[in-house]
Amino acid sequence: MNWNRRQVLWAGGGIGAAALLAACGGGDETSSESSAKGSEKPRPGGTLRVGALGRASAITRDPHGTQANESDYLIISLVYDTLTVPGAKPNTAPRLAASWKASDDLKTWTFTLAKGAKFHDGTPVTAADVVWSLKRLRGTPSGASRLPGIKPENIRAEGDDTVVLVSDYPNAELPLLTRLTTFVLKKDTAEKDLGKAPGTGPFKLDWFRSGNARLVRNDDWYGGDVLLDAVEVKIFESPQAMANALLAGQIDVASNVGAVAARTAEKREDVQIVRRRNDMAMPIVMRTADGPFADAKVREALRLAVDREAMVKQVLSGYGTVANDILGTGDPAYAKDIPQRTRDLTKAKQLLREAGFDLSKTYKLLTTEDIAGLAEAATLFATQVREAGVKVEVVKQESATFWDKTWLKGDLYTTYWGTNDSVVFFASKTMVSDSGQNEAGWKNGRFDAAYRKAMATKDVPARLQVMRDFQQIEFDESGYLLWGMADGIDLAGAAVRDLPTLPGYGRVQLETAWLAR
Repeated sequence: MNWNRRQVLWAGGGIGAAALLAACGGGDETSSESSAKGSEKPRPGGTLRVGALGRASAITRDPHGTQANESDYLIISLVYDTLTVPGAKPNTAPRLAASWKASDDLKTWTFTLAKGAKFHDGTPVTAADVVWSLKRLRGTPSGASRLPGIKPENIRAEGDDTVVLVSDYPNAELPLLTRLTTFVLKKDTAEKDLGKAPGTGPFKLDWFRSGNARLVRNDDWYGGDVLLDAVEVKIFESPQAMANALLAGQIDVASNVGAVAARTAEKREDVQIVRRRNDMAMPIVMRTADGPFADAKVREALRLAVDREAMVKQVLSGYGTVANDILGTGDPAYAKDIPQRTRDLTKAKQLLREAGFDLSKTYKLLTTEDIAGLAEAATLFATQVREAGVKVEVVKQESATFWDKTWLKGDLYTTYWGTNDSVVFFASKTMVSDSGQNEAGWKNGRFDAAYRKAMATKDVPARLQVMRDFQQIEFDESGYLLWGMADGIDLAGAAVRDLPTLPGYGRVQLETAWLAR
């Protein structure tokens, strides 16, 4: 899994796709403890023990690097601040950047830093620190996707508290795209010091050992009071092991444990089941640039061959909803008026005949077992498309091999995003022709033009209409088969209160959490 490719597949993507932390009270499934929460007064103190997925072999400490572990991303997100964060209304809220404004042509964005922001060593945050951090971020292998349209030379400081970003094209949604990976470090931080460099976030690193960490409250955080004394992050290699640790009382939160663990915990009155609806995408990617799925008729045939209701019921145990091959389903701008695609085997077979698709061959569908349900989805897909005459062999790859050899390159493979972010996020990261994380190798001039037009449109209603236009093109022609959206499932102990309710990166904002004991 690669956080930076999907804004975290997780944080959300994510890690898509799996998620980071729970959204307490976000759905129907909670324990009976939930009903009393509204009358309680938040209390300071205590240590929140959080389980997160990861592998010891994939640990990274670099905030601008590729975080293959949810556990690493969680730690980094609590220690370092980004310029903006997800919000409810509006959906982009201030963080290290207190405010921002655009030029009339929507190309130049000026960000003003929060007053009183300091690094954990007490030194003030300056625009020079932010500029250095953003340029370093932009210089990473996936930097063009992290800061789309922003060249390093077009990032500059004006005085001590103002940062200016100049885009190659008008971009009305640029602040939204700074919500995830724009972590700020001190200027000129040495590579050898990345794991222990001071951040500006609500928690400070106390210790880090083999992927596990203890973070203590930053009493001088510019963002307000933090209630918890500390957060301890424990790394787990499997959702089941993490769920077992929660049920045994060894941790307080088990993040992204999936539907099986939720079913196991349903009768436990001492456990809260947190259900974040419509949280994670697990699309199947069909390469459009070349290969057996380059013909749009073939891609449409496979989309029509899928029984989406059965996928949600069997793969997600009902903890999910049917999707319509458009990413960004949680966005208010999501085009709900595009008719739902349903199964039609007759039309699927007809399209395959028209495309001259070779039904004598067996095609490999590559997947991993990084998250619960991913390999199962691939297996059920293979069974379903066989009814249209398409033979598919599911090949499971070890995680490192998959992300190194298959992702962005394969003809047919699974992916996942645990940050059910905006349609603009996915368009800019994975679908415009020059995106650094173009998973299907899709190049569509009409889509690119509609995206650029939307970003250049100041009037919100008018922009929403153009966004609807490029979603229609995505629905008709892209390389994505998004059959459903999985609910994020987390388990929490009875004493845990006020975990973040927002999706994506918002799920890791633990500064408001507290313990009722």
